[in-house]
Amino acid sequence: MEVSVQSNHVHMLVEGADRERVARGMQGLCIRIAKGLNRLWRRGGAVFADRYHDVVLRTPRQVRNALVYVLQNGRKHGARFASVDPCSSGPWFPGWLVAVPEACVPRARPPTAEARTWLLARGWRRYGALAWSKGPRAAPER
Repeated sequence: MEVSVQSNHVHMLVEGADRERVARGMQGLCIRIAKGLNRLWRRGGAVFADRYHDVVLRTPRQVRNALVYVLQNGRKHGARFASVDPCSSGPWFPGWLVAVPEACVPRARPPTAEARTWLLARGWRRYGALAWSKGPRAAPER
């Protein structure tokens, strides 16, 4: 799994045996996050305006593109980083073209689980390691 937390949304790349199990896992995660935030904010009620949106990735290229999108999403929104997005799982991600500087990797355990499927663990590497400078395209101006 890989994750990127933005100011008003979260992107995740997750694996699951089937869509129903992923849906149940996401539901449980959203409940846990909402309860924690409501406790922190000393309030109650809904936290998330929308449910999650899912896309099944079937090819190594799709997975590589999704990794770039998730891990570099802060850049898309205008954030600037010396190396990787500290609000993502990027500091622990093993697929960077250039290793993440040790000073940028928190000493805490990685916040995500290691990939288990061939596509997310190895298949995407057919198209090359990820570079910090190559993020997703910026959103068009409206």
